[in-house]
Amino acid sequence: MTSTTRPQAEATEQAKAALAWAHGARFLTTASQLDQLPQGDLPEFAFVGRSNAGKSTAINALAQRRQLAFASKTPGRTQHVNLFELGPKEAPDAYLADLPGYGYATVARTAKLRWQKVMADYLEVRRNLAGVVLLVDSRLGFTPLDRQLLEFVAPRVTTGEVKLLVLLTKADKLSKKEQAAALAAGQEGLADLATEASDVGLLLFSAPKRQGLDDLAETVHSWIHAG
Repeated sequence: MTSTTRPQAEATEQAKAALAWAHGARFLTTASQLDQLPQGDLPEFAFVGRSNAGKSTAINALAQRRQLAFASKTPGRTQHVNLFELGPKEAPDAYLADLPGYGYATVARTAKLRWQKVMADYLEVRRNLAGVVLLVDSRLGFTPLDRQLLEFVAPRVTTGEVKLLVLLTKADKLSKKEQAAALAAGQEGLADLATEASDVGLLLFSAPKRQGLDDLAETVHSWIHAG
């Protein structure tokens, strides 16, 4: 399981290329059901996490754009899968899927169940899904809902069909000692899955400090352009 930031000297050129690629992300469509998403063979990677885990902020940091993904003042407001294209406009080479946030207490139970079903179906059957970025608040660690989401995608991760990167977000709000403890707890929480899967990653991440941003960009870029 990858859990450390690579030396800057090694990462610079790869990170620049990956960030330049991500910077070209552009909104494509929004869908409330899987059958509304485009079909085809373009590889896709998805961002998913609790409604207040910083998902939109991470997507905007990756794309180096302020409002590519809409960060609502009311967590849990987004009820759709938002899809973005990456690569040349004339010949896009990937999709980025922003999945609905989950776990916000004031959202109606029926809406929660519907979103959960859509996300579970997406993670289990979306054919061109290449990788999942799961955002977990570093101050909280894996919650029961985070673990449930991991269960949805675990079968495809263990077979190597789908890659997984866990971002421990809001790391700038922790001391160095607390960051180390959060990373260790994250490794422990992923230990069982990591023993069965060859491509499970874990990163401390802070959008304001750009901590982990290069590694995030390189990771998702490698998922799409491997080989």
